Amino acid sequence: MNLSNQKTFGNAVRAWQAPSLTSGEDAGSHDEKVVLPTADQIEALQNAAHEEGFARGYQEGLAAAQEKIQTRVDHLDSLLDCLGRPLAQLSSQVEEELVLLALAIAKQLVRREFKVDPAHIIGVIRTAVAQLPVCNNRVVIELHPEDASLVREMLNLDEEAEASWRINEVPTLTRGGCRIDNGESHIDATVETRINQVAASLFGGERAVDDE
Repeated sequence: MNLSNQKTFGNAVRAWQAPSLTSGEDAGSHDEKVVLPTADQIEALQNAAHEEGFARGYQEGLAAAQEKIQTRVDHLDSLLDCLGRPLAQLSSQVEEELVLLALAIAKQLVRREFKVDPAHIIGVIRTAVAQLPVCNNRVVIELHPEDASLVREMLNLDEEAEASWRINEVPTLTRGGCRIDNGESHIDATVETRINQVAASLFGGERAVDDE
């Protein structure tokens, strides 16, 4: 570099001044700059937002699913209830018919038993009389005519005995049954009444049985 060029370069260097780093204005402008988040901070924010959204979506989805399941369960319960009602009614009807059939069979068996062995009427009378309270009144026994003849014959009842025991013949009574009265108490030991008592215990209430 020649002398002329050296002078020119030196003048240029002296003319340029470096900016002051301690200027109050420049320092203030640096303080106001926004600090941007780092890449790790951005990733953490994204992960937190994702987890929050997932949790909210899971809870909403779970609630919707539970509501749908409960609706289907209620519908199924209603359907099963509707299906069960006819079965319950059918079961009740079948049970009643079976009991009535059993009572009808029992009545026929009682009639046949007394035809085969009419002496059973004596046991019926004794059981009925045992239910009467003790008193000195005459005991009146109502029997079917055939049973009345049988009782007189088996017990050897004569006119003197009938002063305390009187037998009345009632054709409408079913064989094997009787009615007993002593003026103070009345015992109905007819076949129909005894069977009706069995029916009442089975049905939990009174039930009439046909006389046929």
